[in-house]
Amino acid sequence: MSTAPGAPAGFCPEPGPELREMRDWVHGFAGEVIRPAAAEWDEREETPWPILEQAAKIGLYSLDFFSAQWLEPSGLGIPIAFEELFWGDAGIALSLVGSTLAAVAVASNGTPEQVGEWLPEMFGGPGDVKLGAFCASEPGAGSDVGSIRTRAEYHEATDEWVLSGTKAWATNGGIANVHVVVASVDPDLGTRGQASFIVPAGSAGLSQGQKFRKLGVRASHTAEVVLDGVRVPGRCLVGGKDRLDARLARVRAGGHGGEQAAMKTFEASRPSVAAMAVGVARAAVEYARDYATQRVQFGHPIGQNQAIGFMLADMQAAVDAARLLTWRAAWMARQGMALDHAEGSMSKLVASETAVRVTDQAIQILGGNGYTRDFPVERWHRDAKIFTIFEGTSEIQRMIISRAVTGLDVR
Repeated sequence: MSTAPGAPAGFCPEPGPELREMRDWVHGFAGEVIRPAAAEWDEREETPWPILEQAAKIGLYSLDFFSAQWLEPSGLGIPIAFEELFWGDAGIALSLVGSTLAAVAVASNGTPEQVGEWLPEMFGGPGDVKLGAFCASEPGAGSDVGSIRTRAEYHEATDEWVLSGTKAWATNGGIANVHVVVASVDPDLGTRGQASFIVPAGSAGLSQGQKFRKLGVRASHTAEVVLDGVRVPGRCLVGGKDRLDARLARVRAGGHGGEQAAMKTFEASRPSVAAMAVGVARAAVEYARDYATQRVQFGHPIGQNQAIGFMLADMQAAVDAARLLTWRAAWMARQGMALDHAEGSMSKLVASETAVRVTDQAIQILGGNGYTRDFPVERWHRDAKIFTIFEGTSEIQRMIISRAVTGLDVR
């Protein structure tokens, strides 16, 4: 069937040669560098700077690489790269990709000047690796983004914004070179009165609060970010003041304010997060499969037992289904198609729940071995849980999907 001029290219579940080459390259790094170091950095609960440096040297941790995958015409570049990295290890991989959420926040909503100035500062280069952090959640505002209390006040005389508040659960929080902070400029307007601000390195009043000790993804730094009267230049308002003033004026007049920047960032990232979960789930399925073909009990491989064989069948089918949902959402987003049926939320919901379930099943297949730290499946299970929580819990995804399905204001 021919495609009409200007119509989006048809979805194809088979990556082209360039994507396959990229996938194999990233998989090689994940297998040779990330996975052998995973247990050590999980125990250390520290950012794996040496691995970030290795990735930077080969161009994997770089603005150029992530930009190329983000702009890849099929939309599958980021999902494929993320799946391979998280197949290696979720904690280390999150350290490698944690800057991309801040980068997306600026790239999706910022001015060309902001993109050109600040995105390079989130990655750096070999010998000077840098990080970005996106700061939206707060101690009292996780899923309820409208309850954000961090305030931003504009001082016209000096053309500065003053930020005050505390952010929680920030990946790279406090150690990043660039923080992108969501703050309220008009609390009476809820989410419609919020904006995002770029906070450069060394800004007075910005500090790291508590570092969280987590169940999983422990090689990724997660901490509070405290903003005590932080002053940033007017040019650090993402998108610029003219655009913000126009949006606020429309809202105050009863009009539609358009999509809020933080919501756009989360929506754009959902297929990416789904791909992370697919990578962890796939690792568990492959490991459990190999174990089941080699582990002999009662005179035959345990994979010959229907209980094990059927479990592996369900695990493999679930992972493939999650990947296809993820690729569909990523492809639609890249083609500029509206995700009217909550395709992005579907991908994240199914992939995250699948990761938790199949890693649990992998432990069951390994039995007592699976419960020990001598085997990686227990770590993968701990890692998998975060995908049902961050960047929109499973319950939030179900709410979004149910609204799309019913057309009702499901709460």
